[in-house]
Amino acid sequence: MEKELKINSADSFKEKLWIGIPVVLLIGLLSVLIYNHHAEFSWNGFVDGFNEEFLVFFAIGVFAQLVDGTLGMGYGATSTSFLLAYGVPPVVSSTAVHVSEMFTTGASALSHHRFGNINKKLVKHLLIPGVLGSITGAYLLSDVINGDIIKPFIAVYMIVLAVIIIRKALKKTIVKKKTKKLGALAVFGGFMDSVGGGGWGPIVTSTLLGRGRNPRYTIGSVNAAEFAISFASGITFMLFGGIHGWQVIIGLILGGVISAPLAAYLVNKIKRKPMMVAVGVLIILLSLKTLSKLL
Repeated sequence: MEKELKINSADSFKEKLWIGIPVVLLIGLLSVLIYNHHAEFSWNGFVDGFNEEFLVFFAIGVFAQLVDGTLGMGYGATSTSFLLAYGVPPVVSSTAVHVSEMFTTGASALSHHRFGNINKKLVKHLLIPGVLGSITGAYLLSDVINGDIIKPFIAVYMIVLAVIIIRKALKKTIVKKKTKKLGALAVFGGFMDSVGGGGWGPIVTSTLLGRGRNPRYTIGSVNAAEFAISFASGITFMLFGGIHGWQVIIGLILGGVISAPLAAYLVNKIKRKPMMVAVGVLIILLSLKTLSKLL
C-alpha cells in the first residue's frame, strides 16, 4: 500500500512537471522581455501599434496556429510564407516567428497535454537533438548568414515543404514501420526550422506519420517537443541578433495563444487530408509570390 502511494505520488509530481515547466519558462521569458525592452514602448506607441497591420499579423497568428495544432506542422511555414509575401524581411520574420512560437508552442503543449495527446517517450527522444539543431541554425542565421541572400532559397525550401505535406496527404496506404534515427531526424528538423523559419512539423511530423505512427499522439508529441525547440532558437535569436518587429511578434503571439486550445481540441475532429492539401497549395502560392518579387 505504501509502495503504491509512493508510485502515485511520483507519477503525480511528473504530471505536474509537464505543466509547471512550460508555465515557469513562459512567465520567466515574459518578465525578462518586459524588463529589458520596456523602454522601447510608450502608451502612444502601444495604441498606435493596434492598426490594420497588427490585425494582419494577428490573423496570420490565428491561422498558422490552427494549422499547426491540428496537423502537427505548418506554423513556421505558414506564418513565414505570409510574412515574406507581405514584405517582412527574412531576419525579422524568422525572429518574430520563433519568439512568438516560444509562447504559442507553450500554449499548444499545455493544450495537447490537457486533451491527452502526448506520448512522453517520443517527446524525450526528440527534445535534446531538436534543441541542438535549432540553436545551431538560429546562430548561423543571426550572426553568419545574410538574410537577404537566402530569401529566395527560403521561398524554394517552403515550396519543398509544401510538396512534402501534399505528398503525405495523398498517400493512400501507410504501412507502419519502426522509426529509426529519431535523434538525427530531430537535429535536421530543428536546424531547418531555425534557418528557414519553419520546418520542424513538416519534416518530423510528416516523417513519423509516414511511418504509420498514430496521428493524435504524433501531433501532440511533436507539438510538445516544439516548445523546447522554439524556446532554444528564440533565446539564440535574442542573444545574437536582438529582437526586431515587435508589432509582428505581438500579433503572432496573441493570435496563436488564442487559437491553440481550439486547435488541440480539433486534432481528432477534422479531416486531415483535404486540409493538408489546402495548406500545401497555399504555402506554394505564397512562396511563388515571394519569388516573383525577387526575380
